[in-house]
Amino acid sequence: MKTRYKQTPVDEFELIERFFNRRVSTPGVVVGIGDDGAVLQPEPGLEQVQVIDMLVEGVHFPANSNAEDIGFRVVAVNLSDIAAMGARPRWMTLALSMPPKNDEWLAAFASGLFEAAGEFDVALVGGDTTGGDVVVATVHVTGEVEAGKALLRSGAEVGDTIFVTGTVGDAAAGLELLGRGERDSFLGNRFLRPRARIETGHQLVGRASAAIDVSDGLFGDLSKLLDASGVGGELDIDRVPMSDAIKARFDESSRTRLALNGGDDYELCFTARPDVVDGIADITAIGKITREPGLTCRQNGVVVEWDDGGYRHFQ
Repeated sequence: MKTRYKQTPVDEFELIERFFNRRVSTPGVVVGIGDDGAVLQPEPGLEQVQVIDMLVEGVHFPANSNAEDIGFRVVAVNLSDIAAMGARPRWMTLALSMPPKNDEWLAAFASGLFEAAGEFDVALVGGDTTGGDVVVATVHVTGEVEAGKALLRSGAEVGDTIFVTGTVGDAAAGLELLGRGERDSFLGNRFLRPRARIETGHQLVGRASAAIDVSDGLFGDLSKLLDASGVGGELDIDRVPMSDAIKARFDESSRTRLALNGGDDYELCFTARPDVVDGIADITAIGKITREPGLTCRQNGVVVEWDDGGYRHFQ
């Protein structure tokens, strides 16, 4: 069902004060919203990780999306990048462009935004708003990680095992169902309300050799990791974890396509020696790192050709 909000103009400064200026006592925030810039105090001995992501109405989410889901999602996708680097999120800024919206829409958007940020005590310390033809929400998050310990895409080594967290394909399945006008609460929420793997990412520091978050499709994102590391890999399709929900709604061919090429799961794909990640919950071994460049897929023990149909910007 389409969520309807009557459009009424809101003054920019009133908008910021009423909906986004929440007084914070988060450590490290010397000056937050209300000045020309934020003044932040990093933790000694830690390095900063900076990530930014933009969500555009009609490109990254359907035009009739609930405002609360939009607010939640724009934070969560950034937190996922922080998780992939093994960092802890600390502060964020928001840039929001939109047509005229009323108090109900703004309150819902802010509610989702602060819900996602609040799970990890991330403080909103600044930003900007402006008018536009469609909703465009951009969040920039600063995280911190122990010096020299950030997880990168470039550290995979021959002999490492390839792992993924959780299940994949769910978000793309949820989006496909939404496009058909069908409902599945689990799959729909996997797209609308992704959960960043912050704690898992933190556990992988010093254990994983390389990591990336699955935002543009497992096949494509794993290929990026392999290229960055200068290695190849073998992916066992039969071992790729899929949820009971996707198995119930899609046949094997469709769910395999969604799992390998669908994006927006925001799970972590990483490489490591199996013994060093033993005990980390909700991870599945799905392949291995090889010397030969490229990503080879196997299904039922047979090499299969796979086309990388993952998400591409501007296509």
